[in-house]
Amino acid sequence: MQKLTNTEPFATARFIKEIGRGVKGARSLSREDANQLYAAMLDGRVSDLEMGGIMLAMRIKGESVDEVAGFIDAAEASFDQLHAPDGEYAPIVIPSYNGSRQMPNLTPLLALLLAREGAPVFIHGVTTDPGRVTTAEILKELGYPFAHDAQQAAEQFASRAPVLMPIEDLAPRMFRLLAMRRILGVRNSTHTLVKIMQPFSAPALRLTSYTHPEYLSMLTSYFTTAAPAERGDVFLMRGTEGETVANAKRAQQINWIHDNECTILVQKQEPVDEMPPLPAERDAVTTAKWIAAALRGDVPVPVSIAEQVEHCLLISKSLKSKQGADHGVVR
Repeated sequence: MQKLTNTEPFATARFIKEIGRGVKGARSLSREDANQLYAAMLDGRVSDLEMGGIMLAMRIKGESVDEVAGFIDAAEASFDQLHAPDGEYAPIVIPSYNGSRQMPNLTPLLALLLAREGAPVFIHGVTTDPGRVTTAEILKELGYPFAHDAQQAAEQFASRAPVLMPIEDLAPRMFRLLAMRRILGVRNSTHTLVKIMQPFSAPALRLTSYTHPEYLSMLTSYFTTAAPAERGDVFLMRGTEGETVANAKRAQQINWIHDNECTILVQKQEPVDEMPPLPAERDAVTTAKWIAAALRGDVPVPVSIAEQVEHCLLISKSLKSKQGADHGVVR
């Protein structure tokens, strides 16, 4: 965790005056102002009263591309970025902040299939969520420990295991803002930021999801106009209960964003009459046993997830090859 450089209280009235005028009257902040405001929020320089006002104002107004860009600039500067391991694949980043409420959570299956092929898989997220089954709980049942620092992450990468780092260890200042949901009762902009941030210093492939349709437009605009292309590529899809794993019942559309261009990688599938075999229950123990059976080949991996794995591996390898070419490395 980086040291705070400024602890002076930060006055937010001029920002709240812009964003707090309701849906019709509010105006968006510039990227620079958004960066300055969010950095102060991360540093703990904003009072609780002002913090609540900012979060609720943004919740009502919705984030603009410039605001998301400024926020994520500040967010990624608030924690030490990780070093990518050596190998033929760029890191594949899987945010996991939703878990499952109705369907079994198959994010661990996606992660394990990728790691088995040699790709460095980095999952960050929450470890528990009342009423939901988290990726962390299922991986724990499968015998995979959490990584709490960069050294532990490196050791797990070396053993070809997926790395899961709780958000409180990866980005503790962001975790504090995420926890405001328990006080305010609603999500805030940080819940969007953790799903799009890139925690590595080298290029990586980010799997990113959205829940509400308006976020598809906003995030596509962000990744094609405001996000640094040199940070890597993005797969953007509608979440499976918020998770970035393909829906086992029918594939969602996946947009591949690369070099600030957007390409449809996977077309949305129509509903099918016959459901694929899935875990009988959604609890962590049952899901973990089913995933273990799928990895052994005792039950089939859902087609949509198998295809997602292939796409991830192809783009991840391409990113690493491109990085090597940019640095004059012959592979």
